[in-house]
This record gives sequence, structure tokens and C-alpha cells, in this order.
Amino acid sequence: MYKCILKDLKNNLKPTAGLLEHLLNADELAWLNIFKQADEIRREYMGNTVHIRAIIEFSNYCRRKCAYCGLNSTNGKITRYRMQPEEIIATAIEGFKAGYRTVVLQSGEDPWYTPEILGDIVKEIKKNTDLSITLSCGEMSYDDYSYLRKCGADRYLLKHETADENIYSKLHSCGTLENRINCLKNLKKLGYETGSGFMIGLPWQTGETIARDILLLNSIPCDMAGIGPFIPNGNTPLRDYAAGSPLLTKKAVALARLVIKNIHLPATTALGVLDSAEKNDVFSCGANVVMRKITPPKYRELYKIYPIDLGEIKSIKDERIDLENAVRVLHRNPL
Repeated sequence: MYKCILKDLKNNLKPTAGLLEHLLNADELAWLNIFKQADEIRREYMGNTVHIRAIIEFSNYCRRKCAYCGLNSTNGKITRYRMQPEEIIATAIEGFKAGYRTVVLQSGEDPWYTPEILGDIVKEIKKNTDLSITLSCGEMSYDDYSYLRKCGADRYLLKHETADENIYSKLHSCGTLENRINCLKNLKKLGYETGSGFMIGLPWQTGETIARDILLLNSIPCDMAGIGPFIPNGNTPLRDYAAGSPLLTKKAVALARLVIKNIHLPATTALGVLDSAEKNDVFSCGANVVMRKITPPKYRELYKIYPIDLGEIKSIKDERIDLENAVRVLHRNPL
């Protein structure tokens, strides 16, 4: 039956949650073919390029209380920081000089950075570089998103994390899934390249939940999506739950590629935390993007949504060269 479903997806027939859940439960032999088809569609629609994005994590202050996130406002065990606007701009310029063509400016939901402050940062980066700018600063009003778009922001990343309203409410006592989705629709309406995403292995998650996550991405429709495994953080309420499966994460990435053929799909940092081999392997089943931290070293250790070993920190230029070489080893072209 899975061959019929794959044929339908290839011909752009609208899938149901039931059909996607059926594929998730297919056997190992079937998945060899599913991964192969996802890779073929990636090559057909997105080419053989891996897009390398720079990410600057400019503040770990956050007003939200997300149960899985180490930055949540109830966590009193981390040292908080904010980068000054001139630091953010200088770091972005350095990234541009190192070869990056897209920068992601990411933070917790930190109200210290008003839309006016963020807008000025965006305008200064645009004035001094040709960078495409992705913002990832949480939920805002339509008017605030509109203002930042006019300032020059090109993309916005706002992960929905789960399409299950019941699970969402358990994770986010500070918000609703309805508002999250409305924000994504507003971003799309305003002309942003719109990004969302979800976690694999959340408590209470099922195959049907994952299928609905993919269908939600398609309904916006999203231009990019980060799909990574849940990793428990010892300073959060979900500290005692098991991490998500790297293999199931790869399956979700592949299905997202089959359903939304021209979407940008990163090999997420979280996947590499659990299994670096799986992070490379995900490029053979649909992924075409990778992000690299260029946050100044003195702040990197402090931005911990989940535990991560940062390894050796080099210059922004040297880290870019290392990543380009790693992409070439996979027989893909870095950009």
C-alpha cells in the first residue's frame, strides 16, 4: 500500500493524516524506498545545494514558560544576557564577510527588544551587507510583524512545536496553539518567507500527531520548517522524559519533503546532539539546509534550550570553511 501512497504524493494528491501515519509505521525495507524518493524530490525541486545559514542568538531572556525549554522564565539556574544592537550588527557583518548570505537573528521572547529596536538592527544590517535576514523572536502582533517586514526582514521562523492542541497546552501554559497558527498566517500574509517546525518524541505524541504537524506546515503553507528531536533539559519540567528518536526524526523530514516539495528543511542542531551520523544522513532523505552559530563565544554557552556540547570554537570564517568542507564530503554544494 505504501507504494500507492508514494505515487499519490509524487502526483501532488492531498494526503490525509491517516495515510501519513501509515507511512510512518511502514517496515524498514519500505523506508529505504521512502527515503530514496524524498531525496529524489529534494534534488528535483531544490537542487544539490546545501544552504548554510548563520544564526546569532542575541538574547536568552524570555517571558514565556515553555515546559521543554531551558530559556523559560521560571528557570533561575541560567545566567541571562542581552547583546547590544551594535554587537548584533557587527557580528552579522562579520558573518557576511565570512561568506554567509543569510543570517538568523534569534532570541527568547524578550520585550527589551521593541519592534523599533529590532527594526533599526535589521535596517543597519541591510545597509552594510547583502544578507537575507530571518527573525526568530516569538509571537508578535500583525502590526509589529508588518513594521519589521517594512524595515527589511525577509523571513520569520516561529515553530509551532506540535499541532495537537492538548499537548500544546501542556507545553505552553503561556499561550495557545490558535494564536501560534494565527501568527504564522499573518507572517505569510505579509510576504515573509515563513518558517515553522515541530519536535519529535514529545511526551504524549503519537504517529497521528506527527502526521498532523506535517499537514499544518502544508496548510500555511510554510517555506521552511525545522524538524528535530525533543531533548530533555535538566532545568525544565520535562527533565525526566526520554529524548526523541533520530530515526523517527528522519522519517518526519522525509515525509515533509514528500508533501511540501519545495520547502527548505534543515538538518537541525538537535539531531546532531543525539547522533552526529544521523545529522549527516538526514541530507540523504530530504534536508537541504544547515545552520551554524556565529553568536560571540562569550554568549554561546548561555543559550541552552537543551544541553549541547559546543566543541571547539573557532573564528566565524574558519567555522564556515569547516562546514563547507563537511558539506562537500556529502557530495553536495555549499552555499
